[in-house]
Amino acid sequence: MLSRRGLLAGLALGLGGAVPGVPAWARVGASDLPTQFLIGYGSLIDADSRAGTAGARLEAVPMRVAADFGWRRVWNLVAGSGFTALGLEAGRTDAAAETINGVLFPVDAPTLAKFDRREAGYDRVLVPNALIQSLSWMRLPEAGRVWIYVPKPGARTSVPDAGHPIVQSYVDLVLSGALAYGEPFAREVVETTFGWDSFWLNDRPFARRPWSANPSAGTIDRLLATTPPAEAAFARRLLSEDYAARYLIPARTLEPARP
Repeated sequence: MLSRRGLLAGLALGLGGAVPGVPAWARVGASDLPTQFLIGYGSLIDADSRAGTAGARLEAVPMRVAADFGWRRVWNLVAGSGFTALGLEAGRTDAAAETINGVLFPVDAPTLAKFDRREAGYDRVLVPNALIQSLSWMRLPEAGRVWIYVPKPGARTSVPDAGHPIVQSYVDLVLSGALAYGEPFAREVVETTFGWDSFWLNDRPFARRPWSANPSAGTIDRLLATTPPAEAAFARRLLSEDYAARYLIPARTLEPARP
């Protein structure tokens, strides 16, 4: 009996190699299948962000890692440019491991090296294939090594603070990428991300008219405003000038100017 992979490959060959919605790596023969895959659970969910590192479009499949993997997604990695990015932390008694939805995409050795350089603050950790579930009609690869990035033990990890806030431009990048796989997928990203904090800077280029730069801004804000655990912190998100006034300008009484 022809396997599903064989059927897809046969269809691809019969259509000149193009089956709409089927990644290229699912269309090729068994001998040509990739052997290395990455999971993106933050900015790597976004196709343009992946392409910017790889130098080419990398087709991906939406997926979910089971809670048995032992980690959960959280705001915890201090980026060199001065904000708090998404990372993973090991589950513990007071903060149980969770499912992690994201995307899976293939990489060859040179491309994998590019992503390792990009994610210099993270270690690349193997994920057991049995713990990965496709969120698409497409099956995941049955062979190959699947990797995910976890903050290095020596990396600077912390909850967001005044000098290293959650920034809306990064949130927008993650959720714009997630919305490409549907609003329920994007909502799951919000629901399974922990550490949302009141140190949240609305740094959009046109923060008072966000739709002018990002057509998805309204959908993103609605998701954040109505989805725990983000909703409480979202209510305290501040524009740049308000954030500076509250957290960055020292609180002191100015002496009145002398006549």
